[in-house]
Amino acid sequence: MKHSGFIILFIILLAMCISVHRISDADMEEMPPVVVKTFPESGAKNVDPLISEIRVTFNKEMMDRSWSWVQIAPENFPKIIEGPRYLEDKKTCVIKVQLEPGKTYIIWLNTQKFQNFKDKDGRSAQPYLLMFETKK
Repeated sequence: MKHSGFIILFIILLAMCISVHRISDADMEEMPPVVVKTFPESGAKNVDPLISEIRVTFNKEMMDRSWSWVQIAPENFPKIIEGPRYLEDKKTCVIKVQLEPGKTYIIWLNTQKFQNFKDKDGRSAQPYLLMFETKK
């Protein structure tokens, strides 16, 4: 009788595991793309101001020549030296920049209004806020 509570709990957990709907690869393909990695990492502090590229990587292949690097305020947006381009993986978008020491950078990758980061099937990526600070 001591173990009856454990057995009931085990059966409940097993039933929950069986009933959980798994998202298939086909379901994932129908979902909008999302940012999975940035360089510098969002929220980073003491970023080297000498870095010359900002990179954003999505979870799926993206539409070439379609992006929205959105500026909130000019003082928080990096000076762009060379416009956006995708790497060979078609998931990573890169811009060449010139950063300044001791500055906070804020960049939206898509917003409600600007939605040009799109996957190869034309679905707009979920908006993503990239913020980082350079060291002095």
